[in-house]
Amino acid sequence: MTKTADLHIHTHFSDSTSSPEEVAQQAHAAGVACIGIADHDIVDGIAPTKKAAEQYDIEVIPGVELSTQANGRDVHMLGYLFDYQNAEMQERLETMQHSRGERMRLMIQKLSDLGISGIDYDEVCSLTESGAVGRPHLATVLVKNGVVPNMQAAFDRYLADDRPAFVPKTKLTPVEAIDLIRSYGGVAVLAHPMFTRVDELIPQFVEAGMQGLEVYYPNCTPATTEFYAKIAKKYDLVATGGSDAHGDAKKNTYLGKATIPYEQVEKLKERAHG
Repeated sequence: MTKTADLHIHTHFSDSTSSPEEVAQQAHAAGVACIGIADHDIVDGIAPTKKAAEQYDIEVIPGVELSTQANGRDVHMLGYLFDYQNAEMQERLETMQHSRGERMRLMIQKLSDLGISGIDYDEVCSLTESGAVGRPHLATVLVKNGVVPNMQAAFDRYLADDRPAFVPKTKLTPVEAIDLIRSYGGVAVLAHPMFTRVDELIPQFVEAGMQGLEVYYPNCTPATTEFYAKIAKKYDLVATGGSDAHGDAKKNTYLGKATIPYEQVEKLKERAHG
C-alpha cells in the first residue's frame, strides 16, 4: 500500500476545532502515514500532535502557515521542517500573534459601531488554545449570540475582506516570510496558489528561496492541479499538498481529502537538508 501524506492541517492552537489528539485520530482513520501541522503564525500544536500520533505510528512534519501580503492580496506561505523549537523564531511568531489580538479588538469595535454589542474579547480568545485568534473565532461568538444564523453568514455580512467589520492583518511580505522560514532551516512553500492567484510572482518567490508549491488541494479540478504541477516542474519546486483541514470550522474539507505520495515528503526533507 502506497504511503500518503496530508501536509496542511490546522489544530485548535489556531483556527481549527480539532485538538492534536483528534487530529491524530482523524489521520489514523483516514489511513494517512504522515501529517503536516501548519497552524497560522504559531507552532504550539506541533509537539502535542507528535505525542498524540505516536500511538498510531504516524509521522508529524513541523510546519506553519504565515500570513503575508503582496500587490494588495493575501498570500499564505507555508514553512516545513524548520527548527520550530528555536526561541528566537518563537519570539518572532509571538509578535505576529500580538498583532492578531490588536486586530481582533479593532473588529469588535467595528461591530460595536454597527450596533452589535456584547462581543467580549476574552470570550473570543478563549476559543483558541493560543494567541493565534482569528475571524473564525469571532464568527463563532456571533453565531452563539444570535447575531447571525451560521458562520458563513458572519463572514458574508460582517467579516469577509470587503465587509464592514473587516480589519486587515499586519503582515510580512512573502519574501520576508520565505527568509524567515529559510533562516531556521525550513522549506518555504506557496500555499493554495489556485486561490491566491499571484502566479506572476512565483518567479520572484523562487528567486527569494521558495522551494515548493502546494499543487494538491481539495475541491480543485484535475485541470487546475495539472496546471500547477507544470509550474512546479518548470521551477523545480517540490509539489506538496494537503486538505487544509480545520475540523468543524471548515465544512468543505476534512483531513485526508487531499494527499500526496510520501516520496514528496522525502523531497522536502532533501531540500531542507540541502
